[in-house]
Amino acid sequence: MKAVVFDVGETLIDETRIWCRWADRLGVPRFAMLGVIGGMAATGRPLADAFEVLSPGIDLEEEQIAWAAEEPGSLRVNFDADDLYPDVRRALAKLRARGLRVIIAGNQPPQAKAALEGMDLPVDAVYTSAEWELEKPDPTFFDKVVEVTELRPPEICYVGDRVDNDVMPANAAGMVPVLIRRGPWGYLHAELPQATRYGVVVDGLDALPDLLAPTDR
Repeated sequence: MKAVVFDVGETLIDETRIWCRWADRLGVPRFAMLGVIGGMAATGRPLADAFEVLSPGIDLEEEQIAWAAEEPGSLRVNFDADDLYPDVRRALAKLRARGLRVIIAGNQPPQAKAALEGMDLPVDAVYTSAEWELEKPDPTFFDKVVEVTELRPPEICYVGDRVDNDVMPANAAGMVPVLIRRGPWGYLHAELPQATRYGVVVDGLDALPDLLAPTDR
């Protein structure tokens, strides 16, 4: 293994605060917001459907424009370093110390790149779907990962929290997929047979250094 590529949401970033802010914005209980998101994960429905369930007829684009105008200085749908999972810096630093390249590449809006780069994480590069104009699970997203790493697919590990967006397309691209068991999709998808059929399941990022670059080799 020569490189580890990470998804963002619920892999590196705990999105709890984002969804709680959305609940407050929509005027619904936070528990309801989080529960409906879990329902989307459990039933395989698109995340956007959660907004329609909670606020029928909502225009998400218009709502975000209005929110930005009303609260230009707030995080709103964005994240910062306070949203990093506690194991992120430690695990990424250890992977680099063991000679692996560490890259972030996930489905994220344009502003996420600057936010991630501003966290001074121990990574070699940050890419987003917005800059590539490609989104997982599109196979061309994973072709782009191969291109930017300049490695062969079997030399690349892709880490994410979803079987459909991460594990299966990474496997199809010839990479080594790892599913992290956290976040609504991570916990539910870890129970799917495809999780272990096509990849490896871990409970946290601290498992990766010994899994991908054991020191006894």
